[in-house]
Amino acid sequence: MVAPKKASSNNPSADYGAKDIQVLEGLDPVRKRPGMYIGSTGLAGLHHLIWEVVDNSVDEAMAGFCDRVGITILADGGCKVDDNGRGIPVDPYPSGPHKGKSAAEVVLTVLHAGGKFGGEGYKVSGGLHGVGVSVVNALSSKVLLEIDRGGDRYTMQFVDGGKLKGKLEKTGATPARGRKTGTSVTFYPDPTIFASEGTEFVARTVMDRLQTMAFLNKNLEVVFTDERASREQNVTFQYKGGIVDFVKHLNHSKESLFAKVAAFEDEDEEEGMQLDIAMQWNNGYYEGIHGYANGISTTEGGMHV
Repeated sequence: MVAPKKASSNNPSADYGAKDIQVLEGLDPVRKRPGMYIGSTGLAGLHHLIWEVVDNSVDEAMAGFCDRVGITILADGGCKVDDNGRGIPVDPYPSGPHKGKSAAEVVLTVLHAGGKFGGEGYKVSGGLHGVGVSVVNALSSKVLLEIDRGGDRYTMQFVDGGKLKGKLEKTGATPARGRKTGTSVTFYPDPTIFASEGTEFVARTVMDRLQTMAFLNKNLEVVFTDERASREQNVTFQYKGGIVDFVKHLNHSKESLFAKVAAFEDEDEEEGMQLDIAMQWNNGYYEGIHGYANGISTTEGGMHV
C-alpha cells in the first residue's frame, strides 16, 4: 500500500476558484514580470532602460523636432537622458479613467499610453507599443521628469516603482540658456529588481549603441557624458554622412575595393516611407548586412533586406 503524499505549501491547491485570480493594476505587471518587458534583469535589461528613454528622443529627431540628445551617467549611479524636442505634453488628459491627469503623468504611469498609435504626433517612430518610459518608471527607485514647453519648466517625481511623489507642477520659466523646449528623464534603476548583476552601467555598451543611433540619424548630435569618479569622459557622436559614414566605419579595418561608398535614397510620400541604402565591397570573404527599421535593428532580416 502506497502512503499518501504529504501536503506541501508549494503544491497547488485543489480548491481553485475566483479568489485565486489576480488582476495586476498600473505598473504592477512590470515589477512582477520584468523580463517580459526588458528581456532580463541582468546587465542587458539594465541597459535596456536607457534604450527605451533614448528611443523616445530619437523618435522626436525622426519627426524633425530634435537635433540633440544627451545621455549622462551620473556620479551617484543614475542616468539622465535629455533632448531638445517638443517636450512631453503637459495639458490634462481629455477622456476615460485618466481624465484630468496631466498627459505626462499618464505617459509615465499607464502601460500602452503614448503618441504613436496612429495619431498626428508621429508619422515614424521606433517605439509603437507605449510601454517604454512607463516600464523605466516601474523598474526604478526614483524618476525625475523635467519638461520645457511654452516658455515654462515643469517637473514631476516618482519613487519606488512609479509611485507619484508630487503631481506635475510649473517650477518657473525655461532657463534663458540652453534648449527652448524638450524633455529630461533622470532615473535610478531599482537594485531589488536588478539584483543579479547590479545597477552599474557599462560605458562602452552605452557608447556603442549611441554611436549606431547617430549613424542612423544623419546630423543628429548625440552626447555621452560619464560623471563617475575616475571614469569621467565626454564623447559626441554626429555624422553628416549618415549611413555612408556607418559603412566606412564598418569597413575601417578592412581593405575597400572601391574608394567611394555606393549610396541610394528614395521616398514614397504617399505611403510615408523612406529608404536609405549604403554599401561598399571589401577584400573579406564574408558579407555583413545590417538592417534597421525606424532606427531599430532587425537582426533576423525582413523584407527590406
